[in-house]
Amino acid sequence: MRSPLSRALSSVAVVGALAVGLAACGASSSGSGGGTSAGGGQIGKKFNLSGAHFTVGSKEFTEERILGYITADALQAAGANVNAQKLTGSNTVRTALTSGRIDMYWEYDGTAWLDYLKHTSPVKSGEPQQYQMTAAEDLAKNHIKWLTPAKFSDAYGVGMRSNAPGALGQISNLSQMAAYIHQHPQQGTFCGASEFLNRSDGLPNLEKTYGFKFASGTIKTVNLSLDYTSVAKGNPCNFAEIFTTDGRIKTLHLKVLTDDKNAFGSYVPALTVRDAVYKKYAKQLSGIAALIAPKLTTSTIIDLNKKVDVDGMTPQAVAKAWLKQNGLIS
Repeated sequence: MRSPLSRALSSVAVVGALAVGLAACGASSSGSGGGTSAGGGQIGKKFNLSGAHFTVGSKEFTEERILGYITADALQAAGANVNAQKLTGSNTVRTALTSGRIDMYWEYDGTAWLDYLKHTSPVKSGEPQQYQMTAAEDLAKNHIKWLTPAKFSDAYGVGMRSNAPGALGQISNLSQMAAYIHQHPQQGTFCGASEFLNRSDGLPNLEKTYGFKFASGTIKTVNLSLDYTSVAKGNPCNFAEIFTTDGRIKTLHLKVLTDDKNAFGSYVPALTVRDAVYKKYAKQLSGIAALIAPKLTTSTIIDLNKKVDVDGMTPQAVAKAWLKQNGLIS
């Protein structure tokens, strides 16, 4: 899984054609389309979208596919006819939204702020302000409506093993990590993929924001998939690049260090909808998003990602089970 920012900035080169990887969702996750009658769960009881037709898009990675299926099943529970489509690359799915090929998909505020709204750096004062500024500017400039944001941010992060001994085990945020590395430079071993180590918003940004430098020879370039297992063992590194909602955080018992100076910015997702579609169904769409988004916490999305990437469940099954467990659909 790659950082939303990494996906957004690299997706300019990803101009592959639309890939329909999610079959149109019917009463079952793999159905052939067509709405279900309203009345199931909280959503079906509170909202009526009978006669409405929506195309819900998603990016190609696990988290986005889960969010896409959650949305499609929720809309169907209210009686809508829904077609769900998987697209390749952030710019591809965004273009599909602005061109009217799809009606909605989940996007990250940091991706929109930097890639679509063309700001040069993340908002440093915190997540709520960046989300609010992104939502207001995107609506005014591009007629894209942002609904209730989720309660997590999927961004670059630094992780370490949760059972590290002594002073190392007392570290809980990146300022403390920087202070520890100043005092124990040879213990400041770090594993990261080549992209993170060389990107201006990756390792150089981390060192600049927190005012430290890793000592010569302490940085290990490894395949991204090995970051997690390497740092979980504490060999060859005590710290590693991670993505803050990866399912392996839970499986490998990793500690995510708090980014207390907001070096990596905010990547809070929300359902984004073409404003013309939103205005037609404003009450229903706002209400459904307000029921779903606050339940999507960091621990929740890590667990949902784990069920797919580690346990081998399908995104469709994970999404439907989560909606049922929360009483949102029946």
